[in-house]
Amino acid sequence: MHIQDIFAEHRTTFSFEFFPPKTDAAWEDLFANIARLQALQPSFVSVTYGAGGTTRERTHDLIVRIHRETNLTAVSHLTCICHTHDELSAILDRYAASGIVNILALGGDPPRGQADYDRAKDAFAYADGLVRFIKSRTLPGDSRGFGLGVAGFPEGHPATPNRLKEMDYLKQKVDAGADYICTQLFFDNRDFYDFRERCDLAGIKVPIIAGIMPVASRSGMVRMADLALGARFPAALLRAIGRCADDEAVAKVGVHWATEQCRDLLDHQVRGIHFYTLNRSDATRQIYENLGVKDSAALRVGSGR
Repeated sequence: MHIQDIFAEHRTTFSFEFFPPKTDAAWEDLFANIARLQALQPSFVSVTYGAGGTTRERTHDLIVRIHRETNLTAVSHLTCICHTHDELSAILDRYAASGIVNILALGGDPPRGQADYDRAKDAFAYADGLVRFIKSRTLPGDSRGFGLGVAGFPEGHPATPNRLKEMDYLKQKVDAGADYICTQLFFDNRDFYDFRERCDLAGIKVPIIAGIMPVASRSGMVRMADLALGARFPAALLRAIGRCADDEAVAKVGVHWATEQCRDLLDHQVRGIHFYTLNRSDATRQIYENLGVKDSAALRVGSGR
């Protein structure tokens, strides 16, 4: 389903993010988790994308397998890094031929171990150029072309300390053809609400969905801080985790905190919630149960809820 149709059908979207596993055993574990999460009827799922060649292939393989073996709408991440125009065209042609019509267009990070990678070789330096390029492509039987999402950063983009310019750059991505914004993870909803208001002031009117990732362990929290550079952990969350005797208790605190974030976001008419699952299902399912939501279909337009 095209992302524009998804937003028309769901007054609040719920979506999950996965990453391509590296081993056969991990692939089967992931699909077991996807099967469990499928029962929650998410609006869509997305798959992350790395700059390396083998990672690209794993993303394509996972996206296509989800599309063919489940009833889920799959959104593929695609980055500017390490791509010529011809490579991007070939990737988009493969997706179109496989029935994949939705892309999350990102600037991307250099391949691991190549911090000095020469960006001059890339077709596009920034995501707005990639968005414009993808939007120029045609899809058989759909004049809208690919459905497109872009990233937003409630706590600020780590590469753009000037918050005024940051909103200008975000608007450039939206004006280039983005259909929605998916935010980086955050732990204080006030950051998201302020970001949403600033988007409105900047004339950005597309749906904005909130990125949520429950803390699962102390070591995982450190990795999350590395993953989302500049992520702010509120003192109240740190105090709660500090009281935990072990990681099992930390995971319970993480689910509780994320549940309260989601409850508050729903109370404030969030357009969507995007769960960074880390390829697991337990935390997301627990959050759904805590919210009293059987599945995301309960929040579709016209559902009466």
